[in-house]
Amino acid sequence: MDNWKFKDLKYTRPDLEAEQAFLAAQTEKVKNAGSADRVYEILIENDRHGNELYTTQTLAYIRNTLDTVDPFYEAEIEFLNNAAPLLAPYSIAFDDAVAASPFRPELEKKLGKQYFVQKDLQKRSFCEKNIPLMQREAALTTEYQKMMASCAIEFDGKTLNLYGIQKYFEHEDREVRWAAVKAYSNFYASNETRLEEIWDELITIRNEMGRNLGFENFIPVGYMQQGRTDYGMEEVASFREQVRKELVPLCEKLYEAQRKRLGVDELMFWDEEKVFPDGNAHPAGDDDYMIAQAKKMYHDISPETGEFFDFMVEHDLMDLKNQPHKAATGYMTDLPSLKAPFVFSVFNGTIGDMQVLSHELGHAFAGYMAMRSQPVSAYYSESTDIAEIHSMSMEQFAYPYAELFFGEEADKYRFAHLQDAVTFVPFGVAVDEFQHICYAHPELTPKERTLEWHKLEEKYMPWRKYDKDDEFFGRGGYWYHKLHIYLYPFCYINYTLTTMGAMEFKKKNAMDHKAAWEDYLKLCRCGGSLSYLETLRHANLSVPFADGAVAEAMEYAKQILLDEIGE
Repeated sequence: MDNWKFKDLKYTRPDLEAEQAFLAAQTEKVKNAGSADRVYEILIENDRHGNELYTTQTLAYIRNTLDTVDPFYEAEIEFLNNAAPLLAPYSIAFDDAVAASPFRPELEKKLGKQYFVQKDLQKRSFCEKNIPLMQREAALTTEYQKMMASCAIEFDGKTLNLYGIQKYFEHEDREVRWAAVKAYSNFYASNETRLEEIWDELITIRNEMGRNLGFENFIPVGYMQQGRTDYGMEEVASFREQVRKELVPLCEKLYEAQRKRLGVDELMFWDEEKVFPDGNAHPAGDDDYMIAQAKKMYHDISPETGEFFDFMVEHDLMDLKNQPHKAATGYMTDLPSLKAPFVFSVFNGTIGDMQVLSHELGHAFAGYMAMRSQPVSAYYSESTDIAEIHSMSMEQFAYPYAELFFGEEADKYRFAHLQDAVTFVPFGVAVDEFQHICYAHPELTPKERTLEWHKLEEKYMPWRKYDKDDEFFGRGGYWYHKLHIYLYPFCYINYTLTTMGAMEFKKKNAMDHKAAWEDYLKLCRCGGSLSYLETLRHANLSVPFADGAVAEAMEYAKQILLDEIGE
C-alpha cells in the first residue's frame, strides 16, 4: 500500500462486539501462554490490531474536523465517543493479564519498564462507573468544538470564522484592530450562557469521575490522564511561581517597549499583536508558496526531515488551508497502522502560518521518527509535557530559514515570534491555575469563575488592558476562547514547561548545531519509552522545576530580546 492518499482511505464503523470479543480472546491467550516469547507475540498481535482500530477512529475524527457539519462523520464521532469507554474494560483486562504474567521480568527487558508504568496509569484513571460520565463528557466537548467551528462573524464585508477574524488583530489601523477584537469578544459574549452551562457540567462530571476513583476531585485524575508519573501539583505550582517572578517583569518591559514603538499613550489588548508600527511580518506568498518553502527548509535541515516532509506530501497528510466549517483548531495526530502523522490547521495569512509549518510539523516529525524507532504503539507518542518540546524546538530550528517565508521581513518575524514565545508563558500558567481553581472549588458560580480569571490576568498579565466598552473581556471572559480548558484538562501547562526545553535547544543550536540536532533526534526517536524526567536526561535537557531553572533556561532568549529593545 505504498501509493495511498489520505482522501482514498476507507472508513468502516468498527464492530464493537467483535472488538470486545477479540480483546477477551487475546486476554485468555496471554493467561495460557507458556513462554515470554509467546506473550510478546500475542502482545504485538494485539498492538497491530489496536493500531488498525485507532487509525479507523482517527480517520473519522480528522474528517469530522475537516467539515464539522458533515452529518455522516458527526454521527460516527457520536458512535465512537460512546463506544470507546465500553472497550476500556477489555483493554484493561488484557493489560492486567500481561502485567500479571509470570514472564513479566523478561517482557520488561524487551519493552522497558515504562510500558507497564503507562498501563498501570491508564488502569488507575479508569473505572466502569465512569463510563456514562465519559460518554457525556465527550458529547459536551464535541458540542463546544462545533460551536467554535460554526462561528460566522460579519466583518469588513466578509463572513469570517475565529481564525479569519484574528488576522485583523494586527491590522495597521488601530480602530480596525479594536473593532476586530470587539467582534471576537461579542461572539463569546453572545454564547456565554451555553458556554457557562457546558463548563459547569464538565466540572461536575469530571469531579464525579475523580470521586469514583477515590479522589477528592478531578485534579489527580487529570494529572494521570496527562501521563505524569514523576512530578505533581507541588512542582507545577513552584514552576508557576518562578514564571511570575522571572518572566512577568520581562514581559512588562517588552510590552512597554512595544507601546513606545507604536507611539500610543496606553498599550491596549488590541495592540498586543501589532508588534511593529510599520506592520508585522507577513508571509511572502500564498498558502502553496509557504508549503513549497517548507519543503526547501526541511530538506536542508537534515536527511531525516527531508524524507519526512516528502512522505507527508506524497500521501496528502497536511490539510492547512482555511475553509468553511473546518474546526477552529490546529493539531497533529497519527494513523499508526500506516506509521503516518497527519497535520491539520487553518492558515490565515499571518506569521501563525509559519508557526504551523514548524510547530505542528515538529510534532509530526517526532511521531514519524518514533513510529520507525519504537517496537510498540504505546511508545509512538509521549506525554504532552515532552511532546511540545519537539514542536517548539522545531520553531527555533526554523529561524535561519525565515527569509524563505518572509523575505526582507525575516528579522521582524524572528523578533515577534521570540517575544510571543516568552510572553505566552505567563498566560499559559494562568490557564493552568484557573483549572486548578475551578475543579478545587466547584461551588463557584459561573460569574465567580470568570472573576477568578480576571484576578489571574492581574497576577500574570498586569500589562493587559481592555476597553471600557468591552465589558465581557473586561470582567474576565477571555478564558472562554481557550479550547484546551474544555477539551484537554491540565494539558496547557505543558506548553509552558516545554518552552523551557525549546529555549535550551535555541541556545544549544547557536553554540553547536550538530550537537543540538543530535540531542533533538534522540528526543524524537525515544517517543514515550521513558518517563518525563528520564526523557529530559536522555536528551540532555534541564528539569524546569528546579530552583532557578526558569531564569537559566530563558537567559539566552531574554538577552536577545533585551538587546533588541535597547535595555
